[in-house]
Amino acid sequence: MSPRRNAESVPSRPRDEAVPAPPGGDPAPTSGELAPPRLRSRDVLATWWPLAGSWLLMGVEIPAVSAVVARLEDPTTNLAAFGGVVFPLALLVESPIIMMLAASTAMSRDAIAFRRLRAFMTRMAVVLTLIHVAVAFTPLLDWLALSVIGVKPELVEPARLGLICLTPWTWAIGDRRFHQGLLIRFGRSRDVAVGTMIRLVGTAIPLTIGLAVGTLPGVAVAGIAMSCGVLFEAAYARWCARAVIRGPLAGAPRVTPDADLTTGAILAFYVPLAMTPLLGLLSQPIGAAGMARMPLVVESLAVWSMINGLGFLIRSVGTAFNEVVVRHAGDRGAERTLTRFAVIAGAIATSVHLLIAVTPAGAWLFQHVGGLPSELSAVAAEAFLFAAALPMLVWMMSLWTGLLVNARRTRAISEAVVLFIVGTSAVLVLGARLDVLAGAIVANLALTAGATVQVAWLGIRWRGVRRAAERQGADRG
Repeated sequence: MSPRRNAESVPSRPRDEAVPAPPGGDPAPTSGELAPPRLRSRDVLATWWPLAGSWLLMGVEIPAVSAVVARLEDPTTNLAAFGGVVFPLALLVESPIIMMLAASTAMSRDAIAFRRLRAFMTRMAVVLTLIHVAVAFTPLLDWLALSVIGVKPELVEPARLGLICLTPWTWAIGDRRFHQGLLIRFGRSRDVAVGTMIRLVGTAIPLTIGLAVGTLPGVAVAGIAMSCGVLFEAAYARWCARAVIRGPLAGAPRVTPDADLTTGAILAFYVPLAMTPLLGLLSQPIGAAGMARMPLVVESLAVWSMINGLGFLIRSVGTAFNEVVVRHAGDRGAERTLTRFAVIAGAIATSVHLLIAVTPAGAWLFQHVGGLPSELSAVAAEAFLFAAALPMLVWMMSLWTGLLVNARRTRAISEAVVLFIVGTSAVLVLGARLDVLAGAIVANLALTAGATVQVAWLGIRWRGVRRAAERQGADRG
């Protein structure tokens, strides 16, 4: 049996001009070949559950950090600085390197491709870290916080302290996601889940110390904890990757042509991917800027990280599905199996979100687990309901994004994110003008509207790619 063909490994096809063949990763066997086995739901589950567990554990991190900050001195100011300035800006700076996980999963097929992508990742991590330093240590932060986001002046210096403590974050995220992609490609996704548990240990140590001391600034405790956690995880991913690099990667046949490994070719493939989280994470500072111009400003900013944290915890298992799709999209019968899996799992995730939102469980979680005061927990619980559609949207987003990455049609992904920003911004502007609903409610409505437009466009573009591939196959026949 010959190895399964994958559209992304066809050397003669330009990235964004040609049509992937065949759609859904369902290659027809040539004469004398046995057809490869069809992808089964149990195969998808075996790849997905360790990654889902990893994302769930990561989802615990932000609520845990916020819960600790809520129990330290001046919780409202520190929560507002962390959730309204520090976390959104830190995410925005490191966002171009987030998709290194998908890129490494797709490209780390042989030793030469792995080394070329590693050099690319390292250069990107250095540049982004320098940008983070420029924001944290210069008056650039004053301009971003006061003029762009529009927070109150008393939040600027706490935010600066938090960003300084997060300086190692960007490089560590890029390095660990790159090595995790290699592990996923070679069937070691369980190592990713173990790494996340190690990350939580690294996060918990500074949080515990912060609680024990009790007088440290909450935003500093949050920054140090998140930096330590991701550094622990990056070190473990590197350690696990050594066995793959020396073993199956070293013995893997060369499958990636030189034309696909030039700096220009890697940029052509990766830049649209990098734009996806960059543009998507613009929703964080855009959302904060919108809330700063709506009713209940400080309250909305204070609960924003907690709402995002709980919502991320529910949606994270859908985000993990993206790498599963990239890993299996070249398998026979992949599209049908992956789509069925995404729809069922997305419906379950949305049901869980609704159950929390419409029952007393939400207010209890925000107050007794999250540590928010009763008045803030009521605001958080009400706003949480307006993000109930996001879990299903994230699952479908991961499905179609993964299929497009496998087909090397990454430009379509960036187009969809631009539409997300337009949809989100339109609702935020409308909410600020009406000035009726609390900012946290409008922000969740805006994210839902933007994600709906984004997912719709991804589905349209994927169907176009699939039809074109089918026509190409018919012409060959």
